[in-house]
Amino acid sequence: MNARHFAPALAGLFLVATAVSAQAHATLEQGQAKVGASYKAVLRVPHGCDGSATLKVRILIPEGVIAVKPQPKAGWELTITKGKYDKPHDYYGTLLSEGVKELVWSGRLPDDYYEEFVFRGQIAKDLAPGSTLYFPAVQECEKGVERWIDIPPAGKTAEDVPSPAPAVKLLPAE
Repeated sequence: MNARHFAPALAGLFLVATAVSAQAHATLEQGQAKVGASYKAVLRVPHGCDGSATLKVRILIPEGVIAVKPQPKAGWELTITKGKYDKPHDYYGTLLSEGVKELVWSGRLPDDYYEEFVFRGQIAKDLAPGSTLYFPAVQECEKGVERWIDIPPAGKTAEDVPSPAPAVKLLPAE
C-alpha cells in the first residue's frame, strides 16, 4: 500500500478509535435539558475498571439542579447526601435552600455488563441557556477507580480533557 492509500485508512482508523474511546466514558443519556424544566438523568456506565467489577457509582449534583429524586436499583444500596444550595431556588412557588448534593449506588456490576443509574431533578429557572452543567462521576471497582470528573476550560470541549465529566447543555425555557 503506498502512502496516499495509507493516509485515508489511518484517518478512518483514528475516527473509529475516537468513537470507541468516547463510548468508554460514563455519560448521560440526554445531553440537553431545558432551563426551568424537569430533567431525567440516566448515567450510563459501560464497563468496569480494567476488567474488574464496579462496586460503587458516585455522582455529584451541580448547583442549580434541585428537587433531585434518585431511582433505587434492585440489589444496590443507595446513599443520598444532602446539603445547602449556594442560594435558594424557586420550585413551583416554594423556595428550596437545600437538597441532594451527591448520590452513591453501592452493589456489584461485573465488567461484562453495562448499567444505567437514574435520577430526576428540576433545572433551576435562573440558570443561563447555552451554558453547560457538569455532573462529575466516580466509578469505584474491585481493582481501581475511574474518575469522570474533568471539566473542560472555557473554549474547550470534552474531547480536550482526559476523563470528561458527564455534561448537559442548557436550552432556553419554553
